[in-house]
Amino acid sequence: MKITAVETTIINAVMRNWICVKVLTDQPGLYGWGEATLEWKTRAVVGTIEDLAPFVVGEDPRNIEYLVQRMTRFSFWPLGAIGLTAVSGIEQALWDIKAKELGVPVWQLLGGKVRDKVRVYTHMRRARIGGAVSPDDIEGFCDAVEETVAMGYNALKLGFVPYVGYDASPKSVRHVEKLAAAVRERVGEGVDIMTDFHGRPDSIDAAKAYIDAIAPIRPMFVEEPIQPGDTPAMADLARRVDCPLATGERLFTPVEFAEVAATRAVAYVQPDLCHCAGLTGGRRIAAIAEAAHMGVCPHNPMGPVAGAVALHFDIATPNFVIQEEAVGVVPWFDEVFEHPMNLVDGHWTIPQGPGFGIEINEKAAAKRPFAQEEIPALEAILPDGTIANW
Repeated sequence: MKITAVETTIINAVMRNWICVKVLTDQPGLYGWGEATLEWKTRAVVGTIEDLAPFVVGEDPRNIEYLVQRMTRFSFWPLGAIGLTAVSGIEQALWDIKAKELGVPVWQLLGGKVRDKVRVYTHMRRARIGGAVSPDDIEGFCDAVEETVAMGYNALKLGFVPYVGYDASPKSVRHVEKLAAAVRERVGEGVDIMTDFHGRPDSIDAAKAYIDAIAPIRPMFVEEPIQPGDTPAMADLARRVDCPLATGERLFTPVEFAEVAATRAVAYVQPDLCHCAGLTGGRRIAAIAEAAHMGVCPHNPMGPVAGAVALHFDIATPNFVIQEEAVGVVPWFDEVFEHPMNLVDGHWTIPQGPGFGIEINEKAAAKRPFAQEEIPALEAILPDGTIANW
């Protein structure tokens, strides 16, 4: 069997262009899907996929590890977010091909299942475009949270913290404290709450002030309380607060996660299988985390292919804890995609079909072609005009 082509299908989902990667083979009807979505870098990722195609075309798609080595080592220059995202989309499609040829779900190729269902969490109103409510409106915010729980979820990730900078004003910290307490009172103790700081605080002290305000509601974790990459600072913060921390969506390599594990900087790591060399990189990262007694909570606010890939990874990963999902981000989600994400009591069920169980209606997808995305990060400006972390 040989790879004959690598194609991309771009589907505009307002805030993101989903980049779906299709790897074709010389076997009639046998192809695989992957996803290489990277916010606001669509053209760069698609161009990189085109650059990587010569490294895999003509090769046997079943030799997944070998082809990852070809894409990463033959590239010579170290691959960053754009390059590894392109690799991830191609790599995922190879697993889809191999599992389809064998007639088994991808999770069987990863060692088989270690659980009977996969716990998931969503965002406010399932991250629906236009469904967010300002944290300034505590009552409206809590109403939206309650509405989301009623959709069948027992875990949510919410944004409590404003654009920050280096200091945290007492007024702002007090508002976050009241907001968090109101959410907990509204949903009770039976719903896990996570909060994503998005690395907004520029100082450890500012991050600590907000974490201390939220800690009384016992969040499952605080995500990216400071910018990623300074692992010693994250470890320092972890020892100053009484709250589990998480990071990893903007870390890409096993080396980066090894430092996080060695310093015990967080309780949970969050690799994104669309950015860390796919299942190949994700499995290495999970093993590193397991050795350090850390759970894995994969990052995934992207499209259906990414969701299906994450589902299979979660089924077979022993230290998996909970999966981020965004199934309802657009109303036409199920019109374009046939997918295996079936929500029952806050969990995805275990798919039994071959491959990832994902298929794309390419005619329907063509009706939503590439368009310039809305970029909410452009609003991340402090009152004095300073650019903040989104």
